[in-house]
Amino acid sequence: MKLGSSVSPLMEDDAVGKQQEAAKYEKKVMVLDFVTPTPLGNSWGLGGTCVNVGCIPKKLMHQAALLGQALQDSRKFGWQFTEEVKHNWMTMAESVQNYIGSLNWGYRVALREKNVTYENAYGEFVGPHTIKATNKRGVEKLYTAERFLIATGERPRYLGIPGDKEYCISSDDLFSLPYCPGKTLVVGASYVALECAGFLAGLGLDVTVMVRSILLRGFDQDIANKIGEYMEEHGINFIRQFVPIKVEQIEKGTPGRLRVIAKSTKGNQIIEGEYNTVLLAIGRDACTRKIGLDKVGVKINEKTGKIPVNDEEQTNVPYIYAVGDILQDKLELTPLAIQAGRLLVQRLYAGATSKCDYANVPTTVFTPLEYGACGYSEEAAVEKFGEKNIEVYHSHFWPLEWTVPSRDNNKCYAKIICNIQDNERVIGFHVLGPNAGEVTQGFAAAMKCGLTKEQLDSTIGIHPVCAEIFTTLSVTKRSGENTLQAGC
Repeated sequence: MKLGSSVSPLMEDDAVGKQQEAAKYEKKVMVLDFVTPTPLGNSWGLGGTCVNVGCIPKKLMHQAALLGQALQDSRKFGWQFTEEVKHNWMTMAESVQNYIGSLNWGYRVALREKNVTYENAYGEFVGPHTIKATNKRGVEKLYTAERFLIATGERPRYLGIPGDKEYCISSDDLFSLPYCPGKTLVVGASYVALECAGFLAGLGLDVTVMVRSILLRGFDQDIANKIGEYMEEHGINFIRQFVPIKVEQIEKGTPGRLRVIAKSTKGNQIIEGEYNTVLLAIGRDACTRKIGLDKVGVKINEKTGKIPVNDEEQTNVPYIYAVGDILQDKLELTPLAIQAGRLLVQRLYAGATSKCDYANVPTTVFTPLEYGACGYSEEAAVEKFGEKNIEVYHSHFWPLEWTVPSRDNNKCYAKIICNIQDNERVIGFHVLGPNAGEVTQGFAAAMKCGLTKEQLDSTIGIHPVCAEIFTTLSVTKRSGENTLQAGC
């Protein structure tokens, strides 16, 4: 069967949006989407990781935890309620899954309206311009196309130890878990690990995080450590410099009971612990090794499975393109994949020339104390420009909403990193506090326009909001002056 324009062999990083974009230009388009079930048998509908087992359910469950904190705060604002407040996991999970189901259906409708052919089948290259699609019943079909777009994303990594796939869950299982996970061990220090640990603890569960080395590798470590301190202060246990070596089932159930045996990364010390649930969040692997790339000569990084591309998302095989989390040396963010895919299609079919800008990409980590960032971390800025050529302005702050309940003073934090040699242009933006994503999004646009410290200082702040702090930053890290605040 001949498809004149584009086939996406497996959809994860919002290939729906990319294929709809191609269909706008009256090209014949097909999208293949197939979810290999998790070791526990879970799979999901159309829409990729973000919609089904990523950003969407994660933020909704984070919101559930924030509502619990708001209930506690509300008493100081005069709200009176006598009945005991409890959280019902099943009500939350069902509501979240119902919303996700509506998104799955919406994507199906959107593809149909754009005349995009959709098949729930696993795509695998078998030869030049040719792909094999295998559905869940094992029925195979061959398709040919002029061009292909790979947007297969990543899946959670397992430890490779006894009991990991038999008894542990991953983020691919958590959001649709049909029972409350109970006492939970989260293994890992990635943003997925800390976000999940945060909202589970916020829902009232006993949570422990087992960390091999540092928190939030790749993020600003000054901020990462502040996040860890905050989580510990709010009842989340951390076991540092240990890794599990075996997981055993003590008792079946929903949840059951598991024994985790772990070994120190610094010596031979062995520890044991009992938990109801073990959540693995130790990283993700690119879904590129089993889609036949070797059959068509597409090069991948053999260690990571990532695909190197040029500045137009083109692989070493001219008719095959790739976007999203599978790209080598690129940020793993859904909006970035969407932008790259849309611009790619516009270049291919609409005569456009704009390329995706992978610099100054904003992101937010939805830990209990949210973290928004754009641009360089402090470590990366020092490495790139030299310590003497950057100026770091910073301050703690206390959100007004937190003053009445008298909680968490001097836990929120603002920091900008400026390039002294470029008129103190802001090259790094970091905020730790409520609604961090909302704050960061606006400043990211300003950074795209070349925001400088002088322009920030000349901006009138909105009082009393958290983002106002960025218009009054005066203390530099170099000075060593105190940044603690006495009030809002």
